[in-house]
Amino acid sequence: GGSSPAPPLNPGAGGLASLGAGPAGMMTNDALLFHEKCGTLIKLSNNHKTAERRRPLDEFNNGVVMTNRPLRHNEMFEIRIDKLVDKWSGSIEIGVTTHNPNNLDYPATMTNLRSGTIMMSGCGILTNGKGTRREYCEFSLDELQEGDHIGLMRKASGALHFYINGIDQGVAATQTPGTVYGVVDLYGMAVKVTIVHNHNHSDRLRRNNAIMRALSPDVGRPRPALQLGAADAEGPDRLLFHPNCGQKAAIISEGRTALRPHATDDFNHGVVLSSRPLRSNEVFQVRIDKMVDKWAGSIEIGVTTHNPAYLQLPSTMTNLRSGTWMMTGNGVMHNGTTILDEYGHNLDRLKAGDTVGVVRKDDGSLHFFVNGVAQGPAAWNVPPSVYAVVDLYGQAAQATIMDDMADLPPLPDDTSEGNNQLSPSSPCSVVSASDLRFHHLHGSNAVITNSGRTALRQNCRSEFNDAIVISNRCLRDGELFEIVIQKMVDRWSGSIEAGVTAIRPEDLEFPNTMTDIDYDTWMLSGTAIMQDGNTMRNNYGCDLDSLTTGSRIGMMRTAAGDLHYYINGLDQGVACSGLPPGKEVYAVIDLYGQCVQVSITSSSGPLDNSLSTSNITEKSFPIHSPVAGVAHRLHNKHGKNVVLQKDGCQALRVGSYSHGIVFSTKELKTDELFEVKIDEVDEQWSGSLHVGLTTLQPPDLPCPFSGLSPSLLELRTKVTWLVTGSEVRRNGVLQKQNYGCSLDRLGVGNRVGVKRCSDDSMHILIDGEDMGPAATAVAKNVYAVLDLYGRVTAVSIVSSTVLEEPDGAKAPSLSSDSSSEGEEEPMSVREGEEGEQCENEPSLVPTPVTFLENHGKNIQLSNRNLTASRVSSYNQGLLVTAQPLPRQQLFQFQVDRLNPMWTSSLSLGVIGNCPERLNFPATACCLKRSSWLLQRDSVFHNALKICENYGPNLDTCPEGTVLGLLVDANSCLHLYVNGMDQGVAAQDIPSPCFPILDLYGQCEQVTIVTNDVPAVGAEGSDSRCQGDMEKADMVDGIKESVCWTPPPEVNPMKTCEYQAMCSRFKDLLTLPDGYFNEDAKFNLCYCESCHKLRGDEAYYKRGEPPRDYALPFGWCRFALRINPRCDVANAFKKWHIAYHGTSVSSLRRTLDHGQLISGSTSIFSVTPTKAEVQNGYSEPEENSAPEREAPKVKLSPTMRYSGLDVFAPKVQFRDPRSHRYQQAQVAFQVCVRPGSYKAGPQSLGLSEPLDPRFSNAEIEWITKEAGGTLLYGLLVRVE
Repeated sequence: GGSSPAPPLNPGAGGLASLGAGPAGMMTNDALLFHEKCGTLIKLSNNHKTAERRRPLDEFNNGVVMTNRPLRHNEMFEIRIDKLVDKWSGSIEIGVTTHNPNNLDYPATMTNLRSGTIMMSGCGILTNGKGTRREYCEFSLDELQEGDHIGLMRKASGALHFYINGIDQGVAATQTPGTVYGVVDLYGMAVKVTIVHNHNHSDRLRRNNAIMRALSPDVGRPRPALQLGAADAEGPDRLLFHPNCGQKAAIISEGRTALRPHATDDFNHGVVLSSRPLRSNEVFQVRIDKMVDKWAGSIEIGVTTHNPAYLQLPSTMTNLRSGTWMMTGNGVMHNGTTILDEYGHNLDRLKAGDTVGVVRKDDGSLHFFVNGVAQGPAAWNVPPSVYAVVDLYGQAAQATIMDDMADLPPLPDDTSEGNNQLSPSSPCSVVSASDLRFHHLHGSNAVITNSGRTALRQNCRSEFNDAIVISNRCLRDGELFEIVIQKMVDRWSGSIEAGVTAIRPEDLEFPNTMTDIDYDTWMLSGTAIMQDGNTMRNNYGCDLDSLTTGSRIGMMRTAAGDLHYYINGLDQGVACSGLPPGKEVYAVIDLYGQCVQVSITSSSGPLDNSLSTSNITEKSFPIHSPVAGVAHRLHNKHGKNVVLQKDGCQALRVGSYSHGIVFSTKELKTDELFEVKIDEVDEQWSGSLHVGLTTLQPPDLPCPFSGLSPSLLELRTKVTWLVTGSEVRRNGVLQKQNYGCSLDRLGVGNRVGVKRCSDDSMHILIDGEDMGPAATAVAKNVYAVLDLYGRVTAVSIVSSTVLEEPDGAKAPSLSSDSSSEGEEEPMSVREGEEGEQCENEPSLVPTPVTFLENHGKNIQLSNRNLTASRVSSYNQGLLVTAQPLPRQQLFQFQVDRLNPMWTSSLSLGVIGNCPERLNFPATACCLKRSSWLLQRDSVFHNALKICENYGPNLDTCPEGTVLGLLVDANSCLHLYVNGMDQGVAAQDIPSPCFPILDLYGQCEQVTIVTNDVPAVGAEGSDSRCQGDMEKADMVDGIKESVCWTPPPEVNPMKTCEYQAMCSRFKDLLTLPDGYFNEDAKFNLCYCESCHKLRGDEAYYKRGEPPRDYALPFGWCRFALRINPRCDVANAFKKWHIAYHGTSVSSLRRTLDHGQLISGSTSIFSVTPTKAEVQNGYSEPEENSAPEREAPKVKLSPTMRYSGLDVFAPKVQFRDPRSHRYQQAQVAFQVCVRPGSYKAGPQSLGLSEPLDPRFSNAEIEWITKEAGGTLLYGLLVRVE
């Protein structure tokens, strides 16, 4: 096959390969078909292109089909799934085999073939029936649906690739034999397939739809290009957080984000680790999303050798005494001991939006990053395969992993007071000089932020279209509309499309994609110019699909009616002409496929090519620019080779390489920046500028040129702190290495500044970027000092005596007494008065809330408009409040009455328009403008679902439930259930907004209870206010709570009281913590209110074949840690769930064995009860004669049987909190291997049926097989 054509770049687009050149040059173009010989149940049709399995509901195998000839090198063999049945587990399998179909005795299923066969099954690869790659790709073939395509190709190199919906899944096997046939096994659910010959799919929409449906969040991510000759065995498995995290932490956003949900209640137990070890030179970087200004201390980052799956997580990572390196504050700790005291930028000073990172280089050195700036080596000899660690400690409340595949969620607009850093959602670097904005009308998946300058597609990894945005006004002739691409995802085919339309935004019914419109629209898609959906020309000078992040696209219509595109400021020529002159056109951007976020640039407006936005900066620190004021000067006492010019603003060294010391004319004030720009360098010398602070008083020097040492390093008469290269020295003695960027690398135009901060530290700034503290304990009366040494021969001053710091950019110091700027204290109090209701502010007592008289026609108000009832039918029950909902104020109402004759129940949310004259529709889901609605367990915006699985299912809320709504300071909507915050439901809620309720279906009456409880923050009664405490309440360096517990009626316990009581009983059992899963989210309470709040069904199916089990209603489950040696994934997916009642005395022994055992010799030395003898036979002692029968264990799929007293005897205990005596029972929830047990009748002689789902004839399962059970949870019931 040496003359085979090279595979096309996109295998899904190649017609080349099917020509199939072989050893003998060109062969006939005989199409791939299915071989006439096939599995016994297969019926071929459609010219042998379609295969179907007969009797699909009775038989699941004997469905093997093969190709009619061997595959050529680089030839795509692709099939389409035409039909699936929802009966079997398992589905289509596809691959290659060396067996010639003419001679093959077809097996029932291809995985039975033990030679010459490579098959993809599920998401893994089977070679000769054995698993060789368990996690080959993120797709599982079992999850594909009708219409999806699966392809494979054997490359000339021998590498076998599979393709799903045209997307290459990477190398599945190397060195595939030269002669192989394609083979498809129509197994299980897969019933009918057709060979696809046209691989150049124009319908990328269908492909993307298929990708979108796939269950995994990251399916379909294209693999990186393969290196030649190297088989890329593993795809880029993303760095995510491991689910085993600190007990006060939680992992969300598919593992990308970690948070402490109750960050104002606790300051530690927030440790999170990466889900896999870091590779050498792989940077792990997180963005701080959220801070609370309550505690001292903040985020800590580092690495550890401990595997998170088995690590008992400490309360804070610096407590770990082995295998751990952490950066904390501006020090580095190894196994809890400080190894570097003054290292890098102080992490305790970071704000929301800042980033921290860590990398282990292949030489074993460990480096940290702050806002992308390397802080230098922190440790050496760090072993390979370390996991990244983030400790969400103190002020740090939430962080998100930054990676190329991630779409970072926008930060809240106001992440912290005075925070002027750029955040992805507010690119203030992209300032538009003109009044051009995006129109407030747009496609359903688009979001407009940043005052109309930025547009983004929400849910961009699961949605690829419906995100058209349009300019807020028509374009003037010769006016440029330009946007910059700020974010892309590596997921879909196709990208941004841009153009103009004569349709007014108000008249446009936004389609899926703009090229669907068939009138008055001109668009550029890829390289194609399209008018009204038809391609006019195909090779326009630029390709929008090839643009990347940072690219700029502009369009302009000339007075003559020509449309021009501009890429990165360059005119691409006339794209089309004949746009109706005089007719208004609007700019249109379709955020399609890979393109996710764009912003209007400052070049938009009348065309002026001098305007350019190429200087958009991504730095997180404010750039200091000279401010009006008196410029700094250099002192007239200086080194003997220095000449001062320009009124003391410039210094030149005129001879040799030394004697170039200069000083500031005055002592620097606190936080006053003294900054110079390098004007000239002389490359004949080595060494460079030195910069620092000195207590030497230049006026005290005897005369201009004597008494000064040749270089700053030798200045010892008074204490001097200086930076030379990347070293920090005090009086010449080395204090720190690898500080910031090396001064030796600076060249003409670079700026260098020095300042003494309020915490007595010296900071060096390079080009406006703070390198962090270089030295601490610097004296108060210091002058700036520079040494024009070596290469640097001339500098000029660019700073002035006015304080440079932009308002609020400083991190307020924690200890208030160290603040030397008198304004800081009162400022923070003033802000508190404006924005938040803080303690004892009589002016901000929450306004009483009532229902508005304008409401749905079936509503009747009573009780001074606090109670609303639906008096007939099931709809027309809409209600709004008469008063808008202030930020930070919790609106609460109680569900008074439900009517079970209806299905569904209430929905609630907020609307942004004034309800006085609102015409109420029959139900809330018909509100299409400015509405955010919570319905069942989903969130809807303008009647479109934006989020699923949010909070409890509202249809299952029982009578008496108190529901609440709150819009926080960041304009995020929260739902509260019985006082518990369910998290952010929606963002960008307008002000004012009004709560809206729909008394639908079952819900017939509600009463407002807001007015009975203090507002959130009115008396500091909620966690939110605890963040707004006076600075004096913070104790610098002490990680302690300074807050009282809120009154229980306002902020009830985070767990329910029954769960807490069960937990206290479990603690009395003194079972080792190591047996339990540390992640509290797996501990579930099945009391009536908890399971109804979650919307649990009573019965679920599990295992292969699936089998019913009942949820253990009335019990509380404490999740057990699974034995790491067992094949967990297999057990969880394929085993059945059952229960085993047991006695307290047997618990420890069972846990020690890790599986169910019979008998009751106990560490508690309790005599065996009659019940336990019933429960099985005692296990033979060591050296005793074997029993005749293997010990058997009784299980049941329902706790209504396993929880009977005879299996789970009651014990009495005294509740440590209430001091009352209670009775408790215990049981195990177990996974049990199918086939290892026998279902039979109950053995207690009961006549009454115990469980409606299980007959008494098969309610008891008996297992004798060792290893057939896996302990999953400990169940506790207290009466």
